[in-house]
Amino acid sequence: MVTRTPARPFRSREWFAAPGRADMAALYLERFMNYGITPAELTSGKPIIGIAQSGSDIAPCNRIHLETVKRAREGILAAGGIPMEFPLHPIFENCRRPTAALDRNLAYLGLVEILNGYPIDAVILTTGCDKTTPSSLMAASTVDIPAIVLSGGPMLDGWHEGELVGSGTVIWRSRRKMAAGEIDEAEFLRRAMESAPSSGHCNTMGTASTMNSMAEGLGMSLPGCAMIPAPYRERGQIAYETGKRIVEMAYEDLRPSKILTKQSFLNAIKLLTAIGGSTNAQPHLNAMAAHAGITITPEDWQTGYDLPLIVNMQPAGQYLSERFHRAGGIPAVLKLLVEAGILDGSVATCTGKTMAENVADARVLDADVIFPLDKPLMEKAGFLVLTGNLFDMAIMKTSVISDQFRARYLSTPGQEGVFEVRAVVFDGSDDYHHRINDPALAIDDNCILVIRGAGVLGWPGSAEVVNMQPPDAILQKGIQSLPTLGDGRQSGTSDSPSILNASPESAAGGGLSWLRTGDVIRIDLNAGRVDALVEPDEIARRKGEPAPPIPPSNTPWEELYREKSGQLHEGGVLEFATKYRGTGLKVPRHNH
Repeated sequence: MVTRTPARPFRSREWFAAPGRADMAALYLERFMNYGITPAELTSGKPIIGIAQSGSDIAPCNRIHLETVKRAREGILAAGGIPMEFPLHPIFENCRRPTAALDRNLAYLGLVEILNGYPIDAVILTTGCDKTTPSSLMAASTVDIPAIVLSGGPMLDGWHEGELVGSGTVIWRSRRKMAAGEIDEAEFLRRAMESAPSSGHCNTMGTASTMNSMAEGLGMSLPGCAMIPAPYRERGQIAYETGKRIVEMAYEDLRPSKILTKQSFLNAIKLLTAIGGSTNAQPHLNAMAAHAGITITPEDWQTGYDLPLIVNMQPAGQYLSERFHRAGGIPAVLKLLVEAGILDGSVATCTGKTMAENVADARVLDADVIFPLDKPLMEKAGFLVLTGNLFDMAIMKTSVISDQFRARYLSTPGQEGVFEVRAVVFDGSDDYHHRINDPALAIDDNCILVIRGAGVLGWPGSAEVVNMQPPDAILQKGIQSLPTLGDGRQSGTSDSPSILNASPESAAGGGLSWLRTGDVIRIDLNAGRVDALVEPDEIARRKGEPAPPIPPSNTPWEELYREKSGQLHEGGVLEFATKYRGTGLKVPRHNH
């Protein structure tokens, strides 16, 4: 029997010891015997460590975890724990239709029930693809048992004819090249295929790399975990160390509620700017905070705006994740930010040490990838929070504003940062693809492309469709991007400076619902405002007209998702679920 005493009695004892109910202990133990585990193991008093397996054949970005968990199991056993692996609802960003955004809340629900209802004392959360990280951390906060993130890691750097090609980013850039007549379809496919050279998730600073970096920045994974490429030996090594550490966390009762504080989320927002992270981080961080009992306001997001971009990684920069890892990865960036007083280094982390202690020995090993704070790639590179008569809140990723875009729209003498454009409105992406090259729309460089019906309710789920490319004729003139606006999202790998995540969305009665093609929109980045220049009486008249059409729900979950989910500015969470906190502290009643 184990003699070490945990800080709080392990939940699993209520199953396998079942005080006063030998009949129930026998029932719980009996069926575990059928694969060879012994009653002595389960009654030893050792912690039961769950391994939430997110890897599968239909989740290729996370498939590496079919291997990594083997080392994690060995780490658990070495530290005196008992591993129990179980499957998660798969989430695959590229292929899930109509959008993988539907699956984040669904995977959250499933994991809550597993962690709450089974004899699990602590859990390793295997993450990778975009939404596997927030869904797992949302669930860990709800149940509040010791939890640690094990990232699967990005792919190796992609190369095409001597040029770095980053996953996702190469798709959006190649689309523009094909529309401009610079490449054909065969070349498009070659470039895309060569951007994915190995196991792992996106090798750009897309949403996958961003959210795993956020997990590390929040203190929920071991230092360096986010950026180790999936095929590297260090990935197996950190899986082993993660397995060892979660056993210690179980004994220490080091739960998410002791790590995820308001200050840790403010740190994450600031880290997001420094690395040029994905716009999808905004709803995901807000969702994770909501389930941790923390409110993130628009003003909180503004704390990251004035900070510089220092990681030179696509889509905002030049390089990919393999080189970022070799340059020092997230620990090197955190150390720079802590030493500059930008981050609070005193926050707790899963190591049992503070963030400052974790990164004390980190170093920048490649100055072409990680820039000094006083000589960054870009000043004031955070998400700009916007409001106006079209929405209460939207964001714009300023680190991807190109020199061409800045010169064309943001550099009018005496009106720097302010411009007016004619709206061209599309109802969903099918409408956009069918009409974008219609000469009757007379789209020129004085237009803004607007897409609606792409939000939580409208799609449903919120789709990555706001990064609309200009018509072919515009691209053939060498104009790579037009201003874009929408109530959906865009891929974290996109280099479009879109105004997106607009809330409330059109389907919820937001201002995009009454916007019409031909309206003039004034965008003032200095004041943080986006307004359609339409008279109030005309706006009132339009609000009385039928709402723009949205497709009916196609599955039971789509209907339930629409009924229960909130808007993107609050994280798009299941609104009824945020009141459930610390459910794991109360063991459910017996089942027989």
